[in-house]
Amino acid sequence: MNKKVFLLTALLVALTLVLAACGGGRSNSTAEEAPTAEQPAAEAEEAAPAAEAEATTEEAAPAEGEATTEEAPAAEAAAGDSGTLPRNETLYFNGQQWGSVVGWNPYSNSNNNAMAVTQQDNARVIMFETPYLYNMMDGNVYPLLADGDYTWNDDRTEITFTIKPVAQWSDGTPLTADDVAYTWATHVKYNTPVGAANTEYIEDIVAEDPQTVVVKAQLDDNGAAVNPLLVESYLSTNYVIQQAWTETLEERTGGDATAILADPAEDVVYSGPYHGYFWDDSKVIYVRDDNYWGQDESMWGKLPVPKYLAHTIFKDNAAGTTALKAGEVDVSQQFNSNVQDLWESDGLPISTYLPDAPYQIGATLPTAFYNMDAPGLDQVCIRKAIAIAVDYPTIIANAMTNQSATFEQVPRSLMNPTDAEQALYDHDAVADLQWVGNDVEGAKALLDECGVVDSDGDGWREYEGEKLSYVAVCPNGWSDWQAAIEVVAAAGKEIGIDITTNFPEWSVYQTVVTKSDAPLPEGYEILMMWSDGAGPAQPWGRIRKLLSSEFVGMPSNWNGNWGQYVNPEADELIKSIPSETDEAVLKDTYTKLVELYLTEVPSFSLMYRPQSFHTVNESVWTNFPYEGDGTEPPVPPLDMTDGWGIAALYNLELVNP
Repeated sequence: MNKKVFLLTALLVALTLVLAACGGGRSNSTAEEAPTAEQPAAEAEEAAPAAEAEATTEEAAPAEGEATTEEAPAAEAAAGDSGTLPRNETLYFNGQQWGSVVGWNPYSNSNNNAMAVTQQDNARVIMFETPYLYNMMDGNVYPLLADGDYTWNDDRTEITFTIKPVAQWSDGTPLTADDVAYTWATHVKYNTPVGAANTEYIEDIVAEDPQTVVVKAQLDDNGAAVNPLLVESYLSTNYVIQQAWTETLEERTGGDATAILADPAEDVVYSGPYHGYFWDDSKVIYVRDDNYWGQDESMWGKLPVPKYLAHTIFKDNAAGTTALKAGEVDVSQQFNSNVQDLWESDGLPISTYLPDAPYQIGATLPTAFYNMDAPGLDQVCIRKAIAIAVDYPTIIANAMTNQSATFEQVPRSLMNPTDAEQALYDHDAVADLQWVGNDVEGAKALLDECGVVDSDGDGWREYEGEKLSYVAVCPNGWSDWQAAIEVVAAAGKEIGIDITTNFPEWSVYQTVVTKSDAPLPEGYEILMMWSDGAGPAQPWGRIRKLLSSEFVGMPSNWNGNWGQYVNPEADELIKSIPSETDEAVLKDTYTKLVELYLTEVPSFSLMYRPQSFHTVNESVWTNFPYEGDGTEPPVPPLDMTDGWGIAALYNLELVNP
């Protein structure tokens, strides 16, 4: 189809979509019909999706340039009539894709192809697949390409697993252990982001026979695996890529590493249930592969329900919210301000994973880091005074519109609010160190006690004769973070510490914050960054990135400890965890780390934030995951694309079949 005609058709169809009749399923709304009056669009919230999400490799992810419009490959061109997708076969998304798709290359992290190519703790597996799927709800991994559980040898230096005999590629050829081994060899040979992130922990991955894979850990001087946790994590976070296609890629790029990562890979062979169907600067559409191997009884036993997955590229969250309200979006992975109003006030058939506040499952902890080189911030009493004075209930109510658990509901520690992580430390042992915030009088008393007082009567406290004056920063446009940082600044003024705010553009901010081989410059005294979410190496990975000094001195630090805190005791405790198998010892170690963190306060989390926002409109589709839905194992609210969350695609039902 002529592209101009196609775009016009798509626009006309988008404008004439009608809201399907509401009924059935589970919704927070009790209304029978959506109101006819259009509700005003919510104030725009900048999603900053690529930047705000945690970096998924140990090395910096290359900046993604301005995306260019991509045409569908020739094989799909005749099917490019995306403007007439049948509504009862199409699941629409928002909040994942911001800007045009650049490529389909599973070796690269510069595709700007969020739904198809995202390797992370809960890897996105609609097109490319991992041996195992991580489930953040129970902390377990489940076989996908793998046939059964993996096993360690007695020395815990090698993992063995097998590939399902029925697993195959989209070209109909078998997926084998040789593909797994060649994928790893390619990552190492061309120093891809995955290779750079894992060669310190994995020595080799070999095919023992066509079905059997052996993962060999890097060993320390004592012959033990350097980090068994990260070896295990590799199995559910990184794709298996076809050897034959990889060899084709190598041949056409002449084996040049830069060219390999830059290749758009529109001819890529995949193993998952969907592949690219159409993409341009307004949308991206994936179509189901009805020959998908996973319909075998050894895996899902059927195909996923929607034939098409479609993601309109909205200009901002406000536009995405308007489409969600109109029934043009089924699954919303974006921050919808005051989400409860969509069913309580507007009467729409919209719901979240939890029916009441905090509405979402918190998994990550956006955190304010102290610059340890700033005058006065090397003093625990000053750091803790600021932290306990902050009005966290206001942050949660305003910046997050209550889509975060409070610190009364989930006392602060190093853990996210999931049951699996909360069980890993002794709550009673640290209860006297935890704070819920807004303790202005307690903060003033703490400062007075350590001699940080206002000696000249100008209203500002001094340390070593200098007025305490700091700048709190976060990226411009990240509006919920900006609102949180303003609350931090207000707390400083309440206790006599002058804290102002500054919001550099992300392009500037990231170049400063991620350079850890030099002290942070003036104007970056309190800086806000992300933390790890839920994953197979958590909470160890999050704690490591909040406290470990290994990141200090790195010229490019996308990992954590951006305030450059150093504590040998913390380093030793963190180092001991990956090889420890005794649950009692692990609990004691995690408790000691929480105690140290709450005592030293090198940083402080401002809210709990979802791994993914999960808001659904049940006008067309129903049977989405929700708390207590009875699925076993429980399906996480990860927008039906990530890790075990993809199981939700097999449970969907039409409201009006």
